[in-house]
Amino acid sequence: MTTRPEPRTPARMQRGTREDVGWAVWGFARLAGRITHGKPPSVFLALGRRPSLLWAWLPFASRLMPRGRLPRRETELVILRVAAVRDCAYEFDHHVRLGRHAGVDAADAERVLEGAAAPGWSARETVLLDVTDELLEHHDLGDESWARLRAELDEAECVELLLLVGHYDMLATLLNTLRVPLDH
Repeated sequence: MTTRPEPRTPARMQRGTREDVGWAVWGFARLAGRITHGKPPSVFLALGRRPSLLWAWLPFASRLMPRGRLPRRETELVILRVAAVRDCAYEFDHHVRLGRHAGVDAADAERVLEGAAAPGWSARETVLLDVTDELLEHHDLGDESWARLRAELDEAECVELLLLVGHYDMLATLLNTLRVPLDH
């Protein structure tokens, strides 16, 4: 069983100020905080120190979440599992809050720590969590796992899932390495 990720300290990169990130990023981050009923997300204020990368990354990231083809609940479960396996407190904390709006309750978030072996997942959720773990460990799927995944998802959804896991793995690396502080 994976334990709940704890923040890494000290932060190597503080939340950027308006002077650090510029007016456009600052305004965007403030708007994002209002939409999520919290502070401007630290992830945007960290990435905003390189605004051209932030603006290039946002359309891609938003096509995976929240506007992907996979149901939002499943997307959030996969993201939470990546965060748990990669021990990324920021990603886990942020998506526990976002997941509430997608039907992921506190008990689900705790069960994600155990992974697919935890009781109570649907057959499809079990496959998604198993596949996420295998991708994170091997950067590939065996034929049996691929067959199980294809029994649940169409080809386009499979591509999206692979990108979702890889993207949040990359983001966890960035957030952990920079020690981005939690939003609260």
